[in-house]
Amino acid sequence: MTLANFITAKLHILLLFFSPDTGEKKDTLLSVEPGLLIWTIIIFIILMLILKKFAWGPLLKALNDREQAIKDSIEKAEYLKQEAEKILLQNKELLSKADEESRKILAEAKELSEKHRTEMIAKSQDEAAKIIAHAKAEIEREKTAAMNSLKDEIASLAVEAAGKIIGENLDITRQKKIIESFVNKIPRN
Repeated sequence: MTLANFITAKLHILLLFFSPDTGEKKDTLLSVEPGLLIWTIIIFIILMLILKKFAWGPLLKALNDREQAIKDSIEKAEYLKQEAEKILLQNKELLSKADEESRKILAEAKELSEKHRTEMIAKSQDEAAKIIAHAKAEIEREKTAAMNSLKDEIASLAVEAAGKIIGENLDITRQKKIIESFVNKIPRN
């Protein structure tokens, strides 16, 4: 399209809007009436001033408040995220410390139980040794008592046998002397 064609097309459009009034009224959608146009512009400007004073001010204020609230929420969310990360890190540290502490406690408990077991074994061995020593002493006493009883029995039998052989009764003091000398000659097994 050339420049001349473009200019003529624009002029035709302008002539449609601003065509001279021939006395006939054309009611078309594209027809322009100067009085109506001026009043429309004045009402539009007044409407804009009223809207600016009563609607846009509160609307812009509400939008700015909303924007600030969103910024504050984002900042708070970032802060809370950082705090949560710190708390998570602290929890991990506490958990590792607790794990280490539990291992330490388990090791101490194991060591203590081993020590207690060793003490119990030593104590039971001591008890067993005491019981054995007591039993040996008791056996030795019983053996001594049995030997003494046996000596007395043997002495009585020997005195009776000797009395029958000799045919006489010896007095008690003399019998005891003979018995003791006889018993002392018996080997101790």
